[in-house]
Order: sequence, then C-alpha cells, then structure tokens
Amino acid sequence: MRRIHRTRRDWAADLGLMLFAACFAAASADSIPIEEDLDPLWRTVDQVIGGLGCATVLLRRRWPVALAVALLLAGSEVSHYLTGPAMVAVFTVAATRPWRATAWVAAVAFVPLPAFLWQLPEVSGDRKSSALTYFALIAGAIGWGLFRRSRQQLIASLRERAELAEADAESRTERARREAREEIAREMHDVLGHRLTLLSLHAGALEFHTNAPREEIGKAAGVIRESAHLALRDLREVIGVLRAGPAEDERPQPELADLARLVAEARAAGGRIELTGPPDGPAPPPVVGRTAYRIVQEALTNARKHAPGAAVTVRVAGGPADRLTVEVRNAPPPAAAADTRRGEGSRGEGSRGEGGGQGLIGLAERARLAGGELSAGPAQGGFRVRAWLPWPAADAVSAAGRA
Repeated sequence: MRRIHRTRRDWAADLGLMLFAACFAAASADSIPIEEDLDPLWRTVDQVIGGLGCATVLLRRRWPVALAVALLLAGSEVSHYLTGPAMVAVFTVAATRPWRATAWVAAVAFVPLPAFLWQLPEVSGDRKSSALTYFALIAGAIGWGLFRRSRQQLIASLRERAELAEADAESRTERARREAREEIAREMHDVLGHRLTLLSLHAGALEFHTNAPREEIGKAAGVIRESAHLALRDLREVIGVLRAGPAEDERPQPELADLARLVAEARAAGGRIELTGPPDGPAPPPVVGRTAYRIVQEALTNARKHAPGAAVTVRVAGGPADRLTVEVRNAPPPAAAADTRRGEGSRGEGSRGEGGGQGLIGLAERARLAGGELSAGPAQGGFRVRAWLPWPAADAVSAAGRA
C-alpha cells in the first residue's frame, strides 16, 4: 500500500475540508426534502452515514477517485447528508488527478441528470430545487478543482522556468570562468614559453660548448640571467591578474608596435631574424595587434626549439579596411645546429613532442576569436606560420566602441 506523507499544512487542509463538509451537512439539513413518514431510526442512520462520509474526507489523498465515486453513488441512493463530502471528493479528483479520471468522475456525478430532467415536470418544487442545487454544487466543485490544478501547473511551470534560468546563469558563469582560465593558460604559455625557450637554448649551448671563449660564456650567462629575470616578472604579472579583481586588471598588453622589441630580444639571444613591417600609419585595434604579437612570439619560440640556428623571416603587412597578414617562416636548421638539437633531445630538451602542438592550437584559437584564420605547416624544408586578421576601418572601430 502506498504510504502518503502529510505535512502539517496537509493535515490542516484535510481537517479544514472535513469541518467544511460537516458544517455544510448541518447547515443544509433543514433544506433536504425528507418524507414525513420516514422512520426516525432511519433518519438517525442517515445522519450517522453523513458523519462517517465527512470523516472519509481524510482519505481523499490516498483514494480520491474511489472515494468520489463511492460518495456520489451513496449520496444519490443511501444518504442525503453526503453532498458536502462528495463536493470535497470531486474537487480533489479535479485538482490532483488526470483529465480522464476527472471526466469519469464527472460522468458518474451527472449520469442521473438526464433522467431527472425527463421527470422534471412530475417532481415537486422542493425536490426540484434541491436536485438542481446539488448538480450545481458538484459542477462548481469540479470547476474549482480544475482551476486549482491549472494554477498549480502554472506555478510549477514558472518555478521550472526560474530553475532553468538559474541553471543557465550558473552555466554561463562557469563557462565564463572556464574561458578566463583558458585565456590565462594561453597567456602563460605565450609569455613564459618565449622566455624559458631562451633559457633552455643558451643553457644547452653552454653545456655543449664548454671550450667556448670566456667572453661568449659570459654573454650567454648574461642572457640567461636576463631571461630568467623577465620570466619571473611575467610570471608575477600573470599571478597578479589571477589575484586581482576585474577592475584592477590594468596590466599593459603587447601591441603590434612591440614586435620590434620582441625581434630585438630574439636577435640578442643569437637568432638570425629578418623583420619586414609592421606597416606605417594607424595602429590596428588592440585585439588584432595583441593577437599578431602573440602569433609572432609563439612562432619565434617554436623556431628556436625545433630549428635552432635557422634563419627566420617575419613579415607583417596590411592596413585599415583590409586585413593584417602575419607570416613567420624559418629555413631548415644548419647541420651543426641539428646535431646539437638531437643531443639536447636525447636529454628531453627541445624535442618536437615537448609541446604536443598545443602552442599552434592555441594560436589558431586566438586567431579565430579575433575573427581571422591561421595555418601552419612545412614549407621548403622549413616551417611556415601564416595568419590573417581583420582590420576594420577607423570609422567602423569608433562606431563599434560607441555602440
């Protein structure tokens, strides 16, 4: 048997409805047409049945349909005091049960109506009024139950929508956090990878060229020290962004004009790099300039890792209302450098599998987020990274800012 758990509110509602049914039976007792020659004992039994019918209201949550059918049939054939309990029972069915069950209970309630209407001319005035009032009360109870159910369904629907909206808001918040973490991860990869590659390159050179002149060893050690200092500074900046709030994130971001400084640092580390561009004139939007800078930075880092000693060509071209094109191409590494790189790879440094291609994947994602595209692959024995980024006209940029 299914156990019904009732809260205090449910018990209060059930006791209130039972009291309503009893009060209704007591208030309508004088208006019930009863034969004058009816045995007093039967009148007492009729009243006892009415009281028991009021008590059965407490069972309305467990067996609402069966209770409603039993009270409707008993009210029409056995007792005259069951109208109140029958109203509560049909109300419960209409408010809590499916449409089909409500329709069946309504059919049981109104099946005597056609026969009553057929005999209406022969029925006395008191009985006619009492019967019409009975059918009207039952119809009202069913209608009120249907209204109650519709209201509960509306409230449940609104609550579900609110929960879905809250879940959607939490999902958007979590997605924003995930995107922020991914952006920070890309930033750390781009910034620290550039510095740490310089450290690895010069440390490997010192390890293999132990007989190098003292001046070259001092120069390499200075570059290592400077690269380590810059790496620590960049790391502190990234960690500062993690600790700071959104309003405190005022860390300067690289721009397209900073490419010259980037190439100069790479040349100071011994790289053979030729830079063409950036174009003169207005600067591109900050997002475009920053993305172009990161593409060149990552491409130079990969060239140092996978093709040490190879010549690298960097070309940046474009203009407003057109597109910004970035191309970084490195030649095949020299034989001596390739041998050195193989030696380093045997110790787990500078191997092509070290990054697993995540840097290029991150660059492609950066370009896509900026509205452009990026391609990378072997070219003439070396490697080429080529990207284009949208560069809207100055009027379009200012209009977007105002919007």
